[in-house]
Amino acid sequence: MFPFTSLLNHNIGYAIYLDTVGLLYLHYFKIKTKMNKKIMSKIIFIVIVVTVYIHTQTKYPETNEQINLGNFTQAQSLIENKLFDKNLSELEKYDLKFQIELMDRIRKDFRRTREEVMKDLKKYYPDLTDAMMQNWEDDKSLEMKIIDGEKKYFNNSVANLFRVNKDAKKHKADNEVIKSDNLDLFLVSYIPRVVEAAKESGERYLLPVKMKIKYTLTVKPNVVPHGEIIRCWLPYPRESNLRQTEIKLLSINKNEYIIADNKNLQRTIYLESKSEKDKPTKFEMDLNYMSKAEFVNLFDGIEDVTFNGNPEIFSEYTKEEFPHIVFSDRIKNLSTQIIGEEKDHVQMLKKIFTWVDINTPWASAREYSTISNIPEYALENKHGDCGIQTLVFMTLCRYNGIPAKWQSGWMMHPAEINLHDWCEIYVDQYGWLPVDQSFGIKNYLDESNQFFYLGGIDAYRLIVNDDYSKPLFPAKTYPRSETVDFQRGEVEWRGGNLYFDKWNYSMEVEYLE
Repeated sequence: MFPFTSLLNHNIGYAIYLDTVGLLYLHYFKIKTKMNKKIMSKIIFIVIVVTVYIHTQTKYPETNEQINLGNFTQAQSLIENKLFDKNLSELEKYDLKFQIELMDRIRKDFRRTREEVMKDLKKYYPDLTDAMMQNWEDDKSLEMKIIDGEKKYFNNSVANLFRVNKDAKKHKADNEVIKSDNLDLFLVSYIPRVVEAAKESGERYLLPVKMKIKYTLTVKPNVVPHGEIIRCWLPYPRESNLRQTEIKLLSINKNEYIIADNKNLQRTIYLESKSEKDKPTKFEMDLNYMSKAEFVNLFDGIEDVTFNGNPEIFSEYTKEEFPHIVFSDRIKNLSTQIIGEEKDHVQMLKKIFTWVDINTPWASAREYSTISNIPEYALENKHGDCGIQTLVFMTLCRYNGIPAKWQSGWMMHPAEINLHDWCEIYVDQYGWLPVDQSFGIKNYLDESNQFFYLGGIDAYRLIVNDDYSKPLFPAKTYPRSETVDFQRGEVEWRGGNLYFDKWNYSMEVEYLE
C-alpha cells in the first residue's frame, strides 16, 4: 500500500492507496467486468511510478498559491497548460487533475451569494447591515471564501451562524419557538438507565439492541454511459469490537460481491453493476447485527488510570498522523492552556473533553477532502461537526500521551439516524474505551451521567471504521469522494470517480428487540 505523498498538500493525504493485493484478489475471484484488466494494468503501472516518485514534493508551488488565494480559474488554467507537458509522469497528471477536482468540490460547498445569505438573515434581522455581516465574517461565525474575486458563502452558513455565534443563537431563541431535540429527549432517560445497569450488574457491555438495516446507494440515471460497469463500495460492519456482534448478511441485490476482511480498518462490501440508459443503478443490502452499550465509570475514584502500560499501543496511538493529527504550535499552546499543571490523568481527560465541548460547538461542515488539516480548521473557525470535534479531541489527547484512535459509522437512534464519528482512548486498566466528543457533556447532576460519553457509549451505533483515510478493498482507482471518513459509500467507473452529487444513499433501520 502506497500513499501518494506528493498529494498531501492537497489533502488527499493517506486517502488514495494502491492496494495491489486487493486488485489481484478482484482479478482471481473473477468478478467479470470489461474493465478489470485495464484497472489492473493501470494501477500496477502507477505503483511502479510511485516507487520512484514517493519522496518528491509537488513541483508547482505557483498553482498551490493561486488555489490558496481563491483564484480558481487562474489556477485551473495553469494546471491545464501544465498537462500538455509530455514529460509528466502519470502520477503527476493524476495529481494535477485532482487539484482541479478539489476546486470543484470547494465550489460545490460554497455556492451561496451574499445577496442570498442576506435575504435569509433578514428574516431574523430586518435591519441587517453590512457591518453586521462583516463582524460575523471576521469572527468566523459566517463561513465564506473568496472564489475568483467574489464572496461565496458556505451552503449551510446561515444555519451555522445560529449554532456558532452565541449572540445570534440567543437572538433566534428569543424570536422563535425552538423545538425540543428528539435525540436529547431519548437520551435523557436512556443514559441513567445504562449507568444504573452497569452499577447493579458490574458488567461493561449492556442493554443489547438487535437491528435490521437496509442500506441503499442509488446512482442517478445517465451519469454513467449505457453499458458501462459501475464499481461500488458500501459500508459494512466491523467485527473487532465486543459492542458489535452477530453480524449476518441477509440479502444483496447483486450475484457477486466481496466483503472486505476485517483487517481492513475501513470496511466495505464491494459490488458492480452495468448502467442502463435512463435508469438509476441501485446497490442494496440487508443485514442484522447486535449492538450493546458500553460504560466504564472513570470518575469512581477507585484508582488513577494510566495510559503507557502497553508500549506498542502507546507508541502507535500517541504519535502524529499527517495531515490531520499534527502537534502544531497552536495545538501545543492550547494544550498548555487547557491542562495547565494538572497531573491527574482522569482530570486531564475531563479538561480536554470539556474544552472541546464548550469551545468547538457543533455545526455542519464542508467536505473533509477540502480541508488540509481538520483540527487547525476547527480552531481557526471555532466550530466543527462530529468528526472535526473528534479529531481536535484526539490530537490533544495524543499530544498529552493519551492513546486515541478514530472510530466512526452511523448513529442509529430511534430519534435520529445519521452519519457519525467518535473515537476510542486506551486506558491500561480497561483497554480501549469509547469517547463521543460530539455528544458531549450532558445536563445531569451526577458526574458519571454528565460525562457518560467519556468512557461510555449508547447501543445505537454501527461501527464501520476503526481508523480514517485507510485503503478500501478492493482498491479504488480514482480519488475518493470522502478522503478521510467512509460512511456513505464510494462509487466510480472507468471514466472517473462519481462524487456525492451523482448519487443518493439511504439507511433504514428496524429494531428487532
